[in-house]
Amino acid sequence: MSISYRKFDFTIEAREPMVLPVYKGSTFRGGFGNVFRRILCALKRKECDGCILKNTCIYSYVFETIPPGDADFMNMGKYERVPHPFIIEPPDEATREYRPGERVRFGLCLVGRAVELLPYFILTFEELGGIGLGKGRGKYALVDVTTAENGAVRTVYSSLEKIVSHVAPDTITLRESLGETPADGIDSGGDGMVRLCFATPARVIYQRRLVDRLEFHVLIRHLLRRLQLLRYFHCGKEAAEWDHRRFISDAENVQIAQDDLRWHDWERYSSRQRKRMKMGGLVGEISYRGKIGPFMAILRAGEIFHVGKGTSFGLGRYAIVAGCGPSGRVD
Repeated sequence: MSISYRKFDFTIEAREPMVLPVYKGSTFRGGFGNVFRRILCALKRKECDGCILKNTCIYSYVFETIPPGDADFMNMGKYERVPHPFIIEPPDEATREYRPGERVRFGLCLVGRAVELLPYFILTFEELGGIGLGKGRGKYALVDVTTAENGAVRTVYSSLEKIVSHVAPDTITLRESLGETPADGIDSGGDGMVRLCFATPARVIYQRRLVDRLEFHVLIRHLLRRLQLLRYFHCGKEAAEWDHRRFISDAENVQIAQDDLRWHDWERYSSRQRKRMKMGGLVGEISYRGKIGPFMAILRAGEIFHVGKGTSFGLGRYAIVAGCGPSGRVD
């Protein structure tokens, strides 16, 4: 199974004093959504569900991501939404106040067909700069957008030229058989250990409850579902031929070796729902021991696409590390 995607770095420069929260993901995502609707929603409706244009509207596809009526995959009838085809990755820095001339860099990952929509994302963030961001609506200018290509940094857009260069997507391929061992230095036939560092809160629901102890099989369940939904709805309607029962059964034999995850509570204000929302999740480090090899490709895909709820504004971001320093903080 293959998933196409592309990661970009956006650099903005404050034009006015700009005050942002420590965790900037929800601020970027909220501002982006409002301007994206203003630019692309033809009828300016409050909800997309009853709109006759929802199946052809770029805004509906990117931000609402309503499953098509013929969706018959992984019990999609039980769910109103599918994963968004974008992930905003805010900067790790805890800085809150930016003076005019200071710059902020954040990441954007586009999945599948959304890679072709990069110009709309660029236009939206450029327009958002003129409206302002954060407390006091400090205005900024979009300086450039870059991407990594063949080991070098390539500029795909700059404020000077105002031209968006074509970018081909990257592809990650996942083996669908547990019998195949990826070249990750971990033998699938014997026990190994993997250590994950969660930099942003992971909100993982299992049996209808947010988990405060992230068992390996729960992590794998969520990654398998997320990766398959991204592939099916954004990269072409083709389901992977994974043996889910075998994957989950084997994942249940992988144990937690050391659990240094902690729960971190924080809130965001939803202008759409007009209320503050609890967005707590797990941050820190956790190590697993067992037959890890067959799952390494899935774990590495999770590094790109995150895990859990709130991934569109950067939650559930982790890294596979040999050693992990102090846990990130979200205030």
